This record gives sequence, C-alpha cells and structure tokens, in this order.
Amino acid sequence: MAVLTQTCVDRVYLLAPALFLSATFVFAFIVYCGLVAIGHPPKVSGVKHNQLLGKFFASFLVWLLGPVERLLAGRVSPNTVTATSLAMCGLTGLAAALGHLPGAVWLYVFAGILDVLDGRLARIGGTHNAAGALFDSVSDRWGELFVFAGYAWVLRDTPWLLAVMGAVGGSMMVSYTRARAEGLGIELAAGIMQRAERIVLVAGGTLIAAWFGPDQPEIAVAILGITMLITALSSTATAVHRWVVAYRTLVARDRGTQESAIAPIALDRAPAGTAPVHRFSGVRPVELH
Repeated sequence: MAVLTQTCVDRVYLLAPALFLSATFVFAFIVYCGLVAIGHPPKVSGVKHNQLLGKFFASFLVWLLGPVERLLAGRVSPNTVTATSLAMCGLTGLAAALGHLPGAVWLYVFAGILDVLDGRLARIGGTHNAAGALFDSVSDRWGELFVFAGYAWVLRDTPWLLAVMGAVGGSMMVSYTRARAEGLGIELAAGIMQRAERIVLVAGGTLIAAWFGPDQPEIAVAILGITMLITALSSTATAVHRWVVAYRTLVARDRGTQESAIAPIALDRAPAGTAPVHRFSGVRPVELH
C-alpha cells in the first residue's frame, strides 16, 4: 500500500503542470456554463468554430483566452506569437522523443493556445495580411511534423510507427486539400479532425500515457500508439471527405459554366414573306428563304 501511495504521489508530482492546466480548464468551463445557464453569457466576438468543437465550446475558448489576448494585443506581433508556437511544437517533439511525456503535454497545449491567439491578434490589430497567413499556415505544418517526429522516435521499434506515419500523412492531406480547394475558389472547412482536434487528441492521449509511463512503459507505448492510430484514421477520413466535397463542387461548377457558355436560341419574328430568323450567340443572323 505504501509503495502504491508513493507511486501515485510521484505521478501527481511529475504531472503537476499538466494536471494544473487541466484543472484550470475544467473549472473555467464550469464557470462559463454557469454564466450561460443563468442568462448572462460572456460577450465574445470573432468566434470561429468547426463541426466537432461547435460554436459553444469555441466561444468558451475565446472567452478563456480573452485576458491573454488583451495582454498581448498591441504589444506582441502575431508573427512573434506564431514563431513561439512553432518553437514550442519543436520542444514538444523533443520532449516526447526523450520520453518526457508530461512536458510534451503542456508544451503542446500551450503551442495550440498560441496558434489560436496569433490569428485573433492579427485581426484585432488590423495586421492580417497574406504574408502573415502564409507564415502561420506553413508554421502549423512544420510544427505538426516536429511533434509527430518525436512520437515516431518513441515508437520507432514498434508496429505503432506505421500509425504515426499515417497520422503524418492524414494531417498533411487535411491541410493540403483545403489549401488546394481554396486556390480553386472553394471555401472548404468540413471534417471533424482539424488541427485543433488533433492537438486535443494527441495531448489527451499523451497525458494518459504519461500516467502509466514511469512503471508501466508497455501500457504507455500502447496508449500512444492507439492515439496515433485514431489520429491517422480520423485525419485520413477528414481529408478524403474534403476531397470528395471539393471534387463534387468543382464538377457542378464546371457543368454550370459549360451550360452557361451555350447561348440560348431565340426565334425572332420575321418580316412578311420571309422565313423566321434564328439567332445564335456569337453567330451572325442568317435569313432562310
């Protein structure tokens, strides 16, 4: 019993930063739900949400990050926040590769928070531009590669390495499909496994694995592998779904363009004693005698 108690204490001490962050998040969510329940929901603006998290949860995150947002607005540039997020993703991968899973949890969570803040700071400060959007998007992709590289190193001697490779491919294709569709004029944001969901899933799975890591490494490896497998399957499903939606939209648009290019045939009233005149778009009228 004493050994078990000491083990739990050691785990709590090791996971203290991640547990504190999780407890703060849960407490804030309870407070937010209470405010909504009594009819005094906090006022938030510029809320962007997706299918899985929903507008309610997205509004909660914006409200939770409000104090940090106001603290940084006008003092720190969005690109600095983006670069910091990228650096923390790199540290997340390094921590995971070295087996420090608790550190990987809170580093990745903070990287995700900064990823939310950089775009909002750009919109608030009126500095949102194409260069910043490119820097943000490319940094996100590099950041995910850094993170998954760390997990690939941890799982390199196990069959779970294939799951990490699938997670990398699926995650990249989710972003690429959206970028390619937007380049063709299609707004594409469908799917349940976008970057925010991937961060939550990977951080949550890592937190559970970290609890078993000190004295049950086999269980920790299995949990990490299952987390990567879920990430791979859900990301691939999202990427394929976006691909199908974009393809169908383009086919419908092209069909509409082709139909509109065929000019309607008009039958004009012909003068007495002559045959009707048929008019075709782009073709000189011809009288038929």
